Amino acid sequence: MQIQVLKSKIHRVKVTGADLNYIGSITIDETLLEASNIIEGEKVSIVNINNGERFDTYAIKGKRNSGEITLNGPAARKVQRDDIIIIISYATLDFEEAKTFQPWIIFPNEKDNSLT
Repeated sequence: MQIQVLKSKIHRVKVTGADLNYIGSITIDETLLEASNIIEGEKVSIVNINNGERFDTYAIKGKRNSGEITLNGPAARKVQRDDIIIIISYATLDFEEAKTFQPWIIFPNEKDNSLT
């Protein structure tokens, strides 16, 4: 049997932009992607702390150490600049493997989205 489990989480980052005219996705600072073990193109769930919106999109790499968190395309309608969001990805694992799996969870600074 296989189950879905939490793989990665970027807990409480500030939205720095929303670009309705971009083709879609969420742009995430490369440093945050690496620290959370999320890869470019990976499906992610977004939870908006400010308004309760919850939706899925995919990750694209932003400039390293920029703090960028930009929602693009239709997802831009579900956030406002300075909203606080959680970015989550999941993995499908065998049940026994899932029992010992350790996810990558990071807690960036909400003021500038840095890891320090």
